[in-house]
Amino acid sequence: MGALHKFLFEGLPVRGMLVQLTGSWREVLRRREPAHGGSGVLPPPVRTLLGEMTAAAVLMQANIKFNGSLILQMQGDGPVRLAVAEARPDLSFRTTATVPGEVQDTDGLQALLNVHGKGRCAITLDPLDRRPGQQPYQGIVPLHGDQREPLHALSEVLEHYMLQSEQLDTRLVLAANDEVAAGLLIQRLPVQGEGNLEGTQRRREDDIGLDEDFNRIAHLAATLTREELLGLDAETLLRRLFWEERVQRFEPLEPRFACTCSRTRVGGMLRGLGREEVDSILAELGQADVGCEFCGQRYRFDAVDVGELFTPAADQPPGSSLVN
Repeated sequence: MGALHKFLFEGLPVRGMLVQLTGSWREVLRRREPAHGGSGVLPPPVRTLLGEMTAAAVLMQANIKFNGSLILQMQGDGPVRLAVAEARPDLSFRTTATVPGEVQDTDGLQALLNVHGKGRCAITLDPLDRRPGQQPYQGIVPLHGDQREPLHALSEVLEHYMLQSEQLDTRLVLAANDEVAAGLLIQRLPVQGEGNLEGTQRRREDDIGLDEDFNRIAHLAATLTREELLGLDAETLLRRLFWEERVQRFEPLEPRFACTCSRTRVGGMLRGLGREEVDSILAELGQADVGCEFCGQRYRFDAVDVGELFTPAADQPPGSSLVN
């Protein structure tokens, strides 16, 4: 189904992660197919974008160890208006996209999301244990660098974001096709210890050495090709890239596709519309049919279901499908 591998470079303040989503990623795409209740197969460039976003979201979630959802969201003024990938603490993930415009097979990030320079990337951290009144943290970056030059790849956008938000140098390589969504993250660790506070020549010399270590490993990571990232197993890939380095690997983790939608949540959404609005839907269509954009699951509410929705729980008969 997929695996995430964490590793350290022994003796160096550099860490890395490699994620390769296989069966779980194919399940995401399968659920988009109309035969499985989905809203339609996405164009190839959008599938690639969503695959890269999903791999990136899993890497970023695993990197920060955050007790809540990490939501990577791309909004734009091109044919793709919205693309979302969410990863939770257990590394379960889901993803979707809204594509009202026509997409060409050769379209890249700029053509998909940033036609008139209004594209944005938002990273939201939504705590599971959010206190009353507490708002999720959100960081937003435009799809251009400090010199206003366009950032042509998702990896560039996220490297820019992590440098701004974490002040840590990061190298990110992403790739996806219809079989695999994968990513490699290399990051310089903050140097710890009271020696960091010393403004000595030795401290500056140490910094230069540490920069060289990270730069060397980041350069090796940048040589990774799309074909290698998507086609090689983790052991072969890491050995080819870093054969001269001492790499300490940890037990792999297993990201998986999972959706948080439920009939209860959809019922709450319908209640939010109000009885009059839902009754008008029933009068026109005979039932309220709501599909989850993330997983394709469809929830149907007939007149009896709607009646239960707007009946206080204490007044509902035992065994009602909407109680609890």
